[in-house]
This record gives sequence, C-alpha cells and structure tokens, in this order.
Amino acid sequence: MNKNELITEVSKEAGLSKTDTAKAIDGMLTAVMNTLGKKEDVRLVGFGTFSVADRAASEGRNPRTGEKIQIPASKQPKFKAGKGLKDAVNNK
Repeated sequence: MNKNELITEVSKEAGLSKTDTAKAIDGMLTAVMNTLGKKEDVRLVGFGTFSVADRAASEGRNPRTGEKIQIPASKQPKFKAGKGLKDAVNNK
C-alpha cells in the first residue's frame, strides 16, 4: 500500500474527504518525525512505539575492493509493534 492508497482507505474509514485525510496523515507523519528528531518516543497504545536508537561507529568493508572503511556513528529510527498490531497480523 502506498500513501495515496492509505489516504483512500483512511478517508473511507473515517468518513472524511481525501483532502482532509491527506492533511491529517501528513500532520501525523510530521509530528512523529519532529518528535523522533528530539530523541523522544512516540507511543501509540495497541499499535506500537516509534523510537530512536544509537548505532555505534563500526568498521566495514567495501564490497567491490575489500578495503576497510569506517562507518560513522548514527541515530536509527526504530519501531516496535504493540499487542493489537501483532494480533491483527496474526489474525487473532
């Protein structure tokens, strides 16, 4: 499912126009990204938790040359599914 298909489905479920639904989804995504940018978690009970994890610097290899390269430390977005989402996926 792509973003346009998601907008269509949410619009049907919520009884909103596609324009209003698109604004709501864009607002929600922006809020999640801004919150994660502040290193804070976003918890949606029953759905899951978005968080930020630190990834330490490491050493890797260039697959073409085999040369060692340094991979810098970075922050990675993470998502942990909640019970409601897990149950929906497993049809419980």
